[in-house]
Amino acid sequence: MSASGKLVPAVIQVIDDRDNPVEAFPVLFNPEQYDLSKSIKYGSTDVAGLTTPVTQFASGEAETLSMELFFDTSEQRIDVNAAMGALDELVEIDGDQHAPPKCRFVWGSLVFKAVVESLEKTFTKFLPTGQPVRVRVNVTFREYRTPEEQRDANPLFSADTTTVREVTGEETLWQIADEEYGDPGEWRRIAEANDLENPRDLRAGRRLVVPEL
Repeated sequence: MSASGKLVPAVIQVIDDRDNPVEAFPVLFNPEQYDLSKSIKYGSTDVAGLTTPVTQFASGEAETLSMELFFDTSEQRIDVNAAMGALDELVEIDGDQHAPPKCRFVWGSLVFKAVVESLEKTFTKFLPTGQPVRVRVNVTFREYRTPEEQRDANPLFSADTTTVREVTGEETLWQIADEEYGDPGEWRRIAEANDLENPRDLRAGRRLVVPEL
């Protein structure tokens, strides 16, 4: 409920390419709970002389929002599909965009821009005519952000000019790559720029060219 005690309905907005809502429909009953899931994908790189591959970041995975929605029209005695608004349209291909429409789930502090990844309906009550009047809908939204939105939200700082640095102490090539690029897997870039056949052959005081990324 809101601060005034009034129930605030969850709303699904269909949005255009500029994030403007073109259609909005409240869910019939607010979900009892929702689940947010986020994962990261990692890869591994074999490095000569090491017994264990170097784990390195590969890419992020889109966050997902999952919930169960409940629709019931048994009192009105009408087909429950009519109460679901444009929910079914979110998994249908739009003729103009050649893809399902983008949407936004809004409820309280949660504002989730997404596409609908899956929609599973279980009908549980029917009129004598066979017309469904109650359904539970498991829906999964997958986060949608343009490359520009992602760059603005997570600016990456990496070497954008060629530099020269001096090896100190017991530094390794993959440690230097991790420090310069934020990715130890980029050690080959430095090795090639310095004609290093053995990445472990680093001596303190050696000057290394670190090429731009």
